Amino acid sequence: MNSHTPCLCGSGMAYQHCCGLFHSGEKIPATAEALMRSRYSAYALRNVAYLQETWDATRRPEKIDFSREKIDWLRLEISETKKGGIKDSKGVVVFKAFFTQDGEEHVMNEISRFTKINGRWFYLDGVIKSMGKAGLQTNQGKNAPCSCGSGKKFKRCCGAQ
Repeated sequence: MNSHTPCLCGSGMAYQHCCGLFHSGEKIPATAEALMRSRYSAYALRNVAYLQETWDATRRPEKIDFSREKIDWLRLEISETKKGGIKDSKGVVVFKAFFTQDGEEHVMNEISRFTKINGRWFYLDGVIKSMGKAGLQTNQGKNAPCSCGSGKKFKRCCGAQ
C-alpha cells in the first residue's frame, strides 16, 4: 500500500498513518475499537501474523488459512462500543463488515469481545448477530447468552434494537 492509500478500517486516514503503524509493530492499539479496526484491516490484507499476535493466547487458533477464501472486504462500520477505553481491561465492539462474494454484496454483523493484558488489547472472541446479502441479513442466536458477559440473553442485551 502506498503512502496515500486510505486505511481499510474506515478511519479516513492513510494506511501508513493508521493501521499500518500497528501492523508494523511501531505502535499498539490504545483501545479495543482501535484493535478491532486494525484486525479488520489485517483480515482484509490477509495478515495472518498480526491476527495471531493480537488474538488472546487462550483462544488463538493454531493457524489461519485464507487459501479458500473467495471474498473481498469492502468496509467496516462500528455500531457500538462498550468499555474498551484506555483505562478499561475489557471491552465489546459491535460492528458490520461488508464484503463481496460471487459478485454480490454481503454484510456480517458481529459482537466482539476484547481483553487487556499487561497494557495491551487482545481479541477474545466474537458472536455473529447476523449475516447475509446486504439488506437481507438473518438474525442468529437471539436466545443465546450475550457475549458481553452480562448474563442476559443476547436479545435483551446487545441484540436489543
